Amino acid sequence: QIEVTFDIDANGIVNVSAMDKGTGKEQKITITSSTNMSSDDIEKAVKEAEMHAAEDKLRREQVETKNEGENLVYQCERTLAEFGDKVSDEDKAPITEKSEKLKESLKGENYEQIKSDTEALKQELYALSAKVYQQENPDMNNTKEQPQDHNNDDGGYYNADFTDKSDH
Repeated sequence: QIEVTFDIDANGIVNVSAMDKGTGKEQKITITSSTNMSSDDIEKAVKEAEMHAAEDKLRREQVETKNEGENLVYQCERTLAEFGDKVSDEDKAPITEKSEKLKESLKGENYEQIKSDTEALKQELYALSAKVYQQENPDMNNTKEQPQDHNNDDGGYYNADFTDKSDH
């Protein structure tokens, strides 16, 4: 009869031991994950990563700029579909025009142009959304402008005489 034990530590190192119960002989082996990189190679990779950090940051900003533009185009298309007949074609035209311009910019690599077109489209979308919101809630603007007359309102308080008629 042979007893085999496996022990895996936190570093992924496996210790295997086998003991023959009949003879009392024991064998042990340790299995470690082999890395093909020496400490010099690792150090070199870290230095390269540090050297390219600025390039990586720039690339990340470029990707984020494109993503923001693509998301805004999608948001505009969805918003225009949601507004439907609430918005005239005349009001939709500037957004559609700027959206098409941004789509063209997104095909290229001019990130300053993409940022500019994204901002222009964002402003148009905000303006249209505000206009639709005002059309749907015309009372919202009027309540702010109307002064409230509190002189006649006594807040629910009344002057009254009080007499205690309970037994003492």
